[in-house]
Amino acid sequence: MVKKQNKLLPLTGNEAVANAMRQINPDVVAVFPITPQTAIAQAFAQFVADGDVDTELVRVESEHSAMSCVVGAAAAGARSMTATSSAGLALMWEILYVASSTRLPIVMPVVNRALSAPINIHCDHSDSMGARDAGWLQLYSEDGQEAYDNVILALKIAEDKDVLLPAMVCLDGFITSHSVEAVQLLDDRTVRRFIGAYKPAHPLLNVQKPVTVGPLDFFDYYFEHKRQQIEGMENVFKVYKKAANELSKLTNRKYPLFEEYKTKDAEYIIIALNSTCGTAKAVVDEMRKQKKKVGLLKIRLFRPFPKKEIAKAIEKANVVAVLDRSASFGSDGPVFLEVANAIHDMKKKPILAPYLYGLGGREIGMAHIRQVFEELPKVAREKKTPAVKYINLREK
Repeated sequence: MVKKQNKLLPLTGNEAVANAMRQINPDVVAVFPITPQTAIAQAFAQFVADGDVDTELVRVESEHSAMSCVVGAAAAGARSMTATSSAGLALMWEILYVASSTRLPIVMPVVNRALSAPINIHCDHSDSMGARDAGWLQLYSEDGQEAYDNVILALKIAEDKDVLLPAMVCLDGFITSHSVEAVQLLDDRTVRRFIGAYKPAHPLLNVQKPVTVGPLDFFDYYFEHKRQQIEGMENVFKVYKKAANELSKLTNRKYPLFEEYKTKDAEYIIIALNSTCGTAKAVVDEMRKQKKKVGLLKIRLFRPFPKKEIAKAIEKANVVAVLDRSASFGSDGPVFLEVANAIHDMKKKPILAPYLYGLGGREIGMAHIRQVFEELPKVAREKKTPAVKYINLREK
């Protein structure tokens, strides 16, 4: 249990997330264990047992049931949350779309883990990237501090009347979820003032204004309902910036759509997300001392994708390496495709270099990041997008 606030505390990423959930004090949390998310549910269950929250904790028989439970609770008018990883997210698949299509602002930490087969419990992004078109916001977290902040920020955005969409907060399995770092928690009252009281838009339990949830919807209105979802997602950018500014005043930390790390004069830039960005920053610092003009662009908000802003941020670079931690079989990686789409109509644009790395938790260290940077001048000389390269892969 954590009682102290506004101090640096040694917490794992999972503990940081569980404490954000404790401070939010949701009405309903439905949980099912799956590695490496289980510690979030376990820590939060302890908060419930200790009376630190008023939450109704529902222990369900599967992740499909967990998402079904929070959908029902959110539709009734309750502030609702859950958490999952890997195959658990995959088992929720059908209900992910129900949550977003019904415009329910559920927040779900996703501890990134590879999908089977073969069975693997370590990190890659195949789970959340597979769900990138399910209509959920997606925020990615470099470390435990960002995971904590992102959970609070995601709730504020999701519940805004101009958005009303569910949100995933992603953090790397074991690398972030089980590593102990210094995390600063806000005061409980500060968090609750920031998120405010939940005012559901159309709760089922309001008998004075009866509504129908999830009716049959053929070609007569289905298209229009999808267009409304699209508009809600488009509204995220303005809502995100407003909420980020408000949270920044409380924490003295910044929450841009993406972080530009020494990119202003960079000739060569790497784009990545989650914990790999911490490694890349160390390499950038090292190479900058050697007068190499390199930089990192760390994506924080992946859904919706801030394509115009990212295009502008990288337009002066010679080559941009895009690192994907999930394979898109039969195509290029999902992050690469988003960046390529962002710059496709620019008159002057950098050459993109696609990289695939870290599947199933395969290590990516400073030497691997440095190697990527060292390969980019050759890409610039050849003046064309190379075939995808694999980082730290056995060739034989």
